[in-house]
Amino acid sequence: MTYCLGILTYSGLIMAADSRTNAGVDYISTHQKLFDFSEPGDRVILICTSGNLSATQGTLTLLRHDLISKADINLHTLSSMYEVARYIGAKARQIQEQDRPWLEKDGIDFTCSFLLGGQIKGEEPSLFLIYSQGNCIQASRDTPFLQIGETKYGKPILDRILDFDTPLEDAAKCALLSIDSTMKSNISVGPPINLVMYETGTYKIRYELRLKLGAPYLQKIRNMWEVSLKEAFDRMPNIDWEHDMQTLGDPGLVD
Repeated sequence: MTYCLGILTYSGLIMAADSRTNAGVDYISTHQKLFDFSEPGDRVILICTSGNLSATQGTLTLLRHDLISKADINLHTLSSMYEVARYIGAKARQIQEQDRPWLEKDGIDFTCSFLLGGQIKGEEPSLFLIYSQGNCIQASRDTPFLQIGETKYGKPILDRILDFDTPLEDAAKCALLSIDSTMKSNISVGPPINLVMYETGTYKIRYELRLKLGAPYLQKIRNMWEVSLKEAFDRMPNIDWEHDMQTLGDPGLVD
């Protein structure tokens, strides 16, 4: 399992991903899940992957092959991010259709999904979630973040903190806290964490980092967040048992 996150704001885009693909008491495997296919000066294209590893790696291989062979249709020739999203979806279907009979025969889950974020000249930055079937949805002002993988543990902080007007630096911190919260609750998500911050209209990646296990900044924000949550919890008012108490009776009876 993995956890990948994309955040769209008025000033740019955040893309983040962990690197864990398998976990157990005696086996942990890591693979990069955030990839940069940008063409500086013309377009920024960032892709996060989740799901069956052979399916996602096969899809990325086809994308790279089209770039190397200068195919008529590739990540650098398509004129819109929506077309790029559909193109990635088509490549994912191609891999799955090729392997589906054999994977189904052995009961192996072959589904996969992708996050696509970036900007092509002539467009505003955009963020897409591409499903295993090849179709996609797009982030918006009302829904400025998208997730794939193990999403539930890192979602509450996003719901409470983020909106389209959140400053880009704050969105980056929120992304790291979202991933850290997920790692705290689920062993199937883990470092290294890759994080990219893209500023609208620059058409190049200026800010990116890779946080390994034990990274000082990651440990610092984890400790500060845990202390802050405990302090906020301690300030919550106690339950007013006398005032709020209601008699527990038959729910089918009406007073």
